Amino acid sequence: MDPPPHPKNMTMTMAMAMLYIFTLFFSFLRAIHSAPSLQKLPLPSPGPESFAFDLLGGGPYTTVADGRILKYRGPNINIGFVEYGFTSPNRHNYSLEISFRTRAICDGTNNTATLGPTCGRPLGLGFYNLTGELFVVDAFYGLVVVGPNGGLATQLATSANGVPFGFPDGLEVDQFTGNVYFTDASATYGINQIDQLTSTRDATGRLLKYDGRTRNVTVLLSGLAGASGVALSKDRSFLLVTEFVNARVQKYWLNGPKANTSEILLNLTGSPDKIKRTILGDFWVAVTVQTPSLALNGQRIDGFGNVLETLTFSPEFNSSLITEVQEYKGALYLGSLYVGYVGVYRP
Repeated sequence: MDPPPHPKNMTMTMAMAMLYIFTLFFSFLRAIHSAPSLQKLPLPSPGPESFAFDLLGGGPYTTVADGRILKYRGPNINIGFVEYGFTSPNRHNYSLEISFRTRAICDGTNNTATLGPTCGRPLGLGFYNLTGELFVVDAFYGLVVVGPNGGLATQLATSANGVPFGFPDGLEVDQFTGNVYFTDASATYGINQIDQLTSTRDATGRLLKYDGRTRNVTVLLSGLAGASGVALSKDRSFLLVTEFVNARVQKYWLNGPKANTSEILLNLTGSPDKIKRTILGDFWVAVTVQTPSLALNGQRIDGFGNVLETLTFSPEFNSSLITEVQEYKGALYLGSLYVGYVGVYRP
């Protein structure tokens, strides 16, 4: 018969077993803590298309379907997103009766087809930090600017070279010059005709520049099929513009030996929308993949057309379309025409 184990050996065995259990437990907790998460910031109106942050880090500011620009004030349920500005003068009519009636029918709506001309539908936006002005493109009111105190936007432009904007979409502000680069997805079809725009493979989209000094709009690039997002490189030498119909990213040179010329930078699987530069100088592209199954992706690319990272946010980000992925202080802010919240993804 074997002698019973020594009490000291039993104690050591139990201690090692407990240590193993604690190691597993804390590894599990770390895994949970470090796992990617998606936070949803509720909105009073659906359709957070695009985002901006002010010089002091306030925000996000976002454009929504009822014609307003909203600012996030914090997680308190009684604060959250508040109105910062709006693009339609109907909300600021000199007749209080008309103004109140407009707000009553507009606030909270996602009925762009019927109410868009009345309420407005802001899309891309960006701050000029030097002045605190917020530039916005609206699907019905063109290029507008909201003053540093918010409120009603001032209309700046509705056409270029005599051709009216059909579907103003993306926007970027050059912080050095104050120039505004923006896209017109189509000169033929508007925001309520996206199906026709894509089915006909319309190629009347344009890349545009608003000169803050002369207040003139010039066409930098035409013949684009669904020009959606635009982003300026960190060294200000080129722009990247996305085409959701052609499923690609083009590079437009602003200076250097290739100045005023463009080239195809990258062909994508899926339809790209907005493109936003990171603090390090690469770019996030929002891409909706329809086949073989729906995937709402963010693809991080560099200025040479290399795909550095791909993240899939669906099904947690529950929509049929993703419009923007913007990185800010370690989080990715996700937009869509249809959801009633701002998605905040933390890797």
